[in-house]
Amino acid sequence: MMESRDEQRNSTVPLLSPAEEEQPAAAATPSPHQVDSKLETVLTDMELTYFNRLRLATWIELKLLFYLAAPAVMVYMINNFMSLSTRIFAGHLGNLELAAANLGNSGIQLFAYGLMLGMGSAVETLCGQAYGSSRYNMLGIYMQRAMVVLTATGIPLTIIYVLSKPLLLLLGESTEVASAAAVFVYGLIPQIFGYALNFPIQKFLQAQSIVRPSAYISAATLCVHILLSWLAVYKLGLGLIGASLVLSLSWWIIVGAQFIYIVTSRQCKQTWTGFSWQAFSGLWNFLKLSTASAVMLCLETWYFQILVLIAGLLPDPELALDSLAVCMAIQGLLFMVSVGFNAAASVRVGNELGAGHPKSAAFSVVIVNLVSFIIAVIEAVIVMALRHVISYVFTEGETVANAVSELCPYLAVTLILNGVQPVLSGVAVGCGWQAFVAYVNVGCYYVVGIPIGCILGFKFDLGAKGIWSGMLGGTAMQTLILIWVTYRTDWNKEVEKAKGRLDKWEDKKKPLLKS
Repeated sequence: MMESRDEQRNSTVPLLSPAEEEQPAAAATPSPHQVDSKLETVLTDMELTYFNRLRLATWIELKLLFYLAAPAVMVYMINNFMSLSTRIFAGHLGNLELAAANLGNSGIQLFAYGLMLGMGSAVETLCGQAYGSSRYNMLGIYMQRAMVVLTATGIPLTIIYVLSKPLLLLLGESTEVASAAAVFVYGLIPQIFGYALNFPIQKFLQAQSIVRPSAYISAATLCVHILLSWLAVYKLGLGLIGASLVLSLSWWIIVGAQFIYIVTSRQCKQTWTGFSWQAFSGLWNFLKLSTASAVMLCLETWYFQILVLIAGLLPDPELALDSLAVCMAIQGLLFMVSVGFNAAASVRVGNELGAGHPKSAAFSVVIVNLVSFIIAVIEAVIVMALRHVISYVFTEGETVANAVSELCPYLAVTLILNGVQPVLSGVAVGCGWQAFVAYVNVGCYYVVGIPIGCILGFKFDLGAKGIWSGMLGGTAMQTLILIWVTYRTDWNKEVEKAKGRLDKWEDKKKPLLKS
């Protein structure tokens, strides 16, 4: 006999115990806009053999995963390619402009990107679990609270952008490169507030498995962005400032189009009920959760950002920056694949925990990590095969091409690690482990990775290779810790924690939806 729903939720049998009868309907695609219990049923049916449970559950999860991951990867890659294309336009103006654009991007812009995206992941945790538990009315409130908090955060970030030149000089960058980078950064100030609105909107939609509209919007905006960049840089002669202003404008186009979709779409009818004063309540608690999320992700984003900044202190900094910039640009673009799976993992785990499906959450973790790792290995093989020619996309210099070729093995190892580590971070977001992961990141990245990298790079004269080797050591350590913690997780307890978290955050005094 099949267990009741309550018995399934409280079951402590191993991950791949039970499931429902094998039949064609089990392979049907679940509705993307609700948390389907079919996977949990398959995983908890005692009547099926282990192999049939595994086969059916894998098929169901792969369809759910790729429905989320494929458009999410497309969104993140397109958004990253907008920034990358801006740097490509700058690079064809000259080596100084390439170094300036990459330093402005890695030294300043990624600071804001990491902070805003990290704070936005608090929405991912709350909205994902709220949607899984059918508390639809709270999703719009969480999104609005995040917009308020992130917009307020954008004000001090603006000051950092304005002071970018003295900050870069303080970090030891040359006057010529720092001055050019500051010009590029000034044009990115409007982008800060585009981030502040975009990330809450993006997480709000992802929590409901609404990802294709964002992909279409991003694709259309990319076409507009490339055209406007060509006009600004080459036809109007606006140089670095024109390239960065167009990038800021493109982000605001994405924000406006996505918000129009939310307001007008029937898919968001239950989760968006209009602006509410409730968005201004509980801001302090939301800020604390957002801060934990931001610290977790910022420590990861800034890790490789510091690699570029340290490289600027090496002998012949322009060559070191250019070669690293090319590798970081490739790594950043392919990293978006892992970020897409990170988002899918967060949504899947959050939805399943909110719905009270512990086995489904655990099984989702296994499948998403396996798929992401296989894709990462394929990426690494392609990069190694093209290592001698890949830099010519960014610059025509043969010296830079040779330096990039030497760094490609380190890039390949980084890509493989990125196939697992960001996905496990997505699992952490879905579970609400941000504070714990932040401590792990501090230890692995900043106590181990960066000091070892500096010793290898400067003391042993290994240059960029030595710095990158230390960074890889820290990333590998962090990945192993997250694998161990995830393996030891009690998913039944995580379901109870999710329920308690939502009960704490839900404002029951002022319901948004009438029954």
